Amino acid sequence: MQTPFTTKSASTQSLALLNDLYQLTMSYGYWKAGLGNKEAVFHLFFRRRPFNGGFTVAAGLEAVVDYLENFSFDESDLSYLATLKGADNIPLFTPDFFDYLAKLKFTCHVDAVPEGTVVFPYEPLLRVQGPLIQCQLLESPLLNLINFPTLIATKAARICIAAKDDSVMEFGLRRAQGIGGALTASRSAYIGGCDSTSNVLAGKIFGIPVKGTHSHSWVMAFDDEYESFLTYAKTMPGNCVFLVDTYDTIEGVKKAIEVGKWLKEHGKKFLGIRLDSGDLAYLSIKSRELLDQAGFSDAKIFASNELDETIISELKQQGAKITVWGVGTHLVTAKDQPALDGVYKLSAIRDPGTPWKYKLKLSEQMVKVSNPGILQVRRFYSEKENIADVIYDINTPIKDECQLVNPLDPTHKKTLKKGLESYDLLEPIFKEGKRVYTLPALKEIREKTQKELAGFHVGIKRFLNPHQYVVGMEKSLYDLKIDLIRNIREQTSHAYINPQE
Repeated sequence: MQTPFTTKSASTQSLALLNDLYQLTMSYGYWKAGLGNKEAVFHLFFRRRPFNGGFTVAAGLEAVVDYLENFSFDESDLSYLATLKGADNIPLFTPDFFDYLAKLKFTCHVDAVPEGTVVFPYEPLLRVQGPLIQCQLLESPLLNLINFPTLIATKAARICIAAKDDSVMEFGLRRAQGIGGALTASRSAYIGGCDSTSNVLAGKIFGIPVKGTHSHSWVMAFDDEYESFLTYAKTMPGNCVFLVDTYDTIEGVKKAIEVGKWLKEHGKKFLGIRLDSGDLAYLSIKSRELLDQAGFSDAKIFASNELDETIISELKQQGAKITVWGVGTHLVTAKDQPALDGVYKLSAIRDPGTPWKYKLKLSEQMVKVSNPGILQVRRFYSEKENIADVIYDINTPIKDECQLVNPLDPTHKKTLKKGLESYDLLEPIFKEGKRVYTLPALKEIREKTQKELAGFHVGIKRFLNPHQYVVGMEKSLYDLKIDLIRNIREQTSHAYINPQE
């Protein structure tokens, strides 16, 4: 997949500078200090459940693969960096650093969870291992490419759960955050379960089915609403869903039915009507009655108008007769939570060929203390339902009877008995900079999402107070983390009290 860009001119640009400046200043510092050859491990993960929900759907890996396969600094990148100066008006970087960047080739190992995988807080979505400078330069772009798609795929999955067996169309192009945001949202929404999009460019690029008929302006361009419907039917007889709420919704339905009869007489199918305002429950019930009385029991009722999973659930409880949901703004902007709090943290470092030194980021809040090690996630299941996920260090094999600990509440422990089936979530994507992973088709990713969600207890899919799926650290890894915390605090406390030592 070619990564979407915001303008035509940008499509030929190198993306090496899609980065925060401090990634480059740190990389320059590593290089100047002779640390460039150190080997590091970083993990990308998120801390909080988006939308206060019970699950998250991973997305964005295909764009990551595209970015990494094309990662390099071109002449224009280096020329621009040469113009940057510090507060002392001296260039930030020296010419020999530009020579280093010009020759830099991506050589890292990357492991990741496939798109469509259901994941949870603190579980690494990506693990990057390689030269420290390369790992550091990837922080901001990887977060950019993973956070938003994961957020939108999750939002779409929630909306599709609310819609149950009904069709969900993504209608968000006009409210999305720019061209790139719109394309990414359309793709991610399809991964989450939407079955079509109004975004024709997304259809072209990604192969997503596209749907749409007409807006209010079509009706308003005619002197008579009936005339507008009939003209549209004559123009596109195989694509007739009439928007009926421009003036009076019930009268609009009646006129749409008359045109539906004309379609039937000409051997064409009247697909249905769309409601875009008013009391959608009441109007859909009345519309269904009129459609059925006229012999159009198979005509569908489409609905739009600022929908989200909560409104859809409420409308269903009220007996709404809507069968196709067009969801736009709340989906493509994730309006109730417009960002995923993904982070990218160093967890291990070493000189090549020497033992790893495990690292963690300390905080007064336990929720912000990162996990040390070279991490993997193992999912345990019995028959058709997932039981628990264990975050573990790949250098410490999991025992037959695995004990896991909730890192935020160590009094919560669980022992997984022998005999459970399991598999690891992170799969090899790159080895020494070379891709070893075959990207699945987008339709396959969408199907994976549905299969993944089916493997979890229905409670985690509730919108209000969802069941908390069991995720914990393997006990020896947790014990190592606590030892590191103690050691760091003792060292920093000692240094503070005895600054001369």
